[in-house]
Amino acid sequence: MFNFDPERFVRIETGACDAAKALGDLVRTLVAEGADGLFFMGSGGAGILMQPAADLMIRESAMPCYNVLCAEIVLTGHKALGAGSIVIMPSLSGTTKESIEALDYVKAKGATVITLVGHANTPLAQRADHCFVNYAQDDTSCEMFYAMSLAAALGAMNARGERDDYAALMGELDALPAQLLKIKEAFEPRAAALAREIQSDTYHIITGHGPVWTEAYYYGMCILEEMQWIRTRPVHASDFFHGTLELVEKGVSVIVFQGEDETRPLAERVVSFTKGHTDRLIVLDTREMETEGLSAELRALLAPAMLATMLERLSAHLEHLRDHPLETRRYYRRVAY
Repeated sequence: MFNFDPERFVRIETGACDAAKALGDLVRTLVAEGADGLFFMGSGGAGILMQPAADLMIRESAMPCYNVLCAEIVLTGHKALGAGSIVIMPSLSGTTKESIEALDYVKAKGATVITLVGHANTPLAQRADHCFVNYAQDDTSCEMFYAMSLAAALGAMNARGERDDYAALMGELDALPAQLLKIKEAFEPRAAALAREIQSDTYHIITGHGPVWTEAYYYGMCILEEMQWIRTRPVHASDFFHGTLELVEKGVSVIVFQGEDETRPLAERVVSFTKGHTDRLIVLDTREMETEGLSAELRALLAPAMLATMLERLSAHLEHLRDHPLETRRYYRRVAY
C-alpha cells in the first residue's frame, strides 16, 4: 500500500482496542456504583467522533446521555451536569485549548472526568480522574475514538441491564485491527482510482445515514476542508431532500457513505435520486468490505470506523496527487484565534 506502514497501524489499533475494553469496564463499574449521566464532551473532530456512541445510548438506554461541545458548555452550563456525571473527553493531542477549559469547568461541578488522549505528558492526561493513553496520529485516530466511545456506551448499558452482549462484542475487538488492515488492502486500488478522479474538484456534497453520517461530517470538515482546503457540504441523508437535492446537477460531486444498520434506506434513497441527476456520484459502502471474526452487530456499530480506514487510503493518494500534505495548515495552531 502507498505510503503506509501496516505494522504501525496494527500496533496502534491494537492498543486502541485494549484501551477500549478497559474503558468499557471502568464505565460499567462507575455506572454500577451510581453514576447517573454520561457526557461525551469534545472539541472539533474528536468530539464529532463520539456521536455514534451517544446516539446509541440515546436510542437504547434510559440513562441520560449527551454529546456536547467543550467550547459551549463553559458558556452555557448544563443542568444535568453534576457529581453523578461521567464525562468522557477525547483529544488526540491532549492540549486542545477548549477541552482544557471544559475539563476544569466540569471537574469544578464534581463530575468524574475520563480523558482519551494520544500523549501522556499533556494537560488533559494529567488533570483527569482517569486517563487512557494510546499513542496515535491523525491517520489512526478515527478508528481509535470510534472503538473507545462505543465500548464506553456498551459498558454503561451493560451495567444497567440494557445490553447483554457486552462481553461478546468486547471480545470481538481483538480481531478488529487485523480486519481493518484487510479492509485497507482491499480498498487500496479503488482509493488510488478515486483520488485521480476527484483530485481537481473544489467542492463535494457528502452524505451518510445513522452512525456513518458522523464519518461524512468528519471527513468533509476535518480532512477535505482542514487538510486539503477543499470546500464541502456535509448533509445528513435524512435532510438531503429538504434543500440540498436542488444543488445536484451534471458535474456536481456527490459522495454517499453507506453502512449496515437499520437506517441504511436513507442513503439508498439518496443514491437512487442522485444517479439520475449527476454524472459524479461516488458510493462508499462498507458492505463491500469483507471481514472475518466480526459479527453483523459489531460491523453495523463500527461501520464509521470501517469507512474511516477506507478513507485514510483515499487521503494518502489525494495529498500526493494534489501536492498538498495533510499536515499543511494556514491558520490552525499557527495564528491567534
